[in-house]
Amino acid sequence: MLKEDIRKAYKARRKKLTSEEIENKSIHLVNGLLQIPIWDFFYFHTFLSIRKNREVDTLPLITLLQGKDKNIVVPKVNGIGTMEHYLLTDNTLLKENRWSIPEPVDGISVPVEKIDVVFIPLLAFDQKGHRVGYGKGFYDTFLAQCRPRTLKVGLSLFEPELGNIEDIHEKDIALDYGVTPNKVYTF
Repeated sequence: MLKEDIRKAYKARRKKLTSEEIENKSIHLVNGLLQIPIWDFFYFHTFLSIRKNREVDTLPLITLLQGKDKNIVVPKVNGIGTMEHYLLTDNTLLKENRWSIPEPVDGISVPVEKIDVVFIPLLAFDQKGHRVGYGKGFYDTFLAQCRPRTLKVGLSLFEPELGNIEDIHEKDIALDYGVTPNKVYTF
């Protein structure tokens, strides 16, 4: 399937989920993260959920990271296709941007080279670890800036596509892990 067709299909699937289903799936997904050997790292980058888009709820993930005393880094859109990264603290003030993404107003900037693990929002992914997002390129640009050993963990409410995503581009960066409410996939 082509990315645009996958985007349409998975946006429609998300719309059918209730808030309770998203909450339950998100908790199961976060529990699955405990199976991945990532817990010796220090800097974890996570997206903040866009509620209206019915994304994975990252609040249980943030709670888990806080409980494990990890440094939590969150993005802020900065221009076309780029993001800045800030430490999430108790004092971090969040405000929704024009895409309804909660992001820090300001704070302690974290250089990309410090980030050990990135949790990536997904609309979908395939059995090879190729991913489909909203198509704006923010995560492709960001992941290209990360160290090669930075782990890329995709979070999805749904299992991977059975077929391959057909229109993979040379700048697309695949996942190391794909995590769903039911399973952890390693690539």
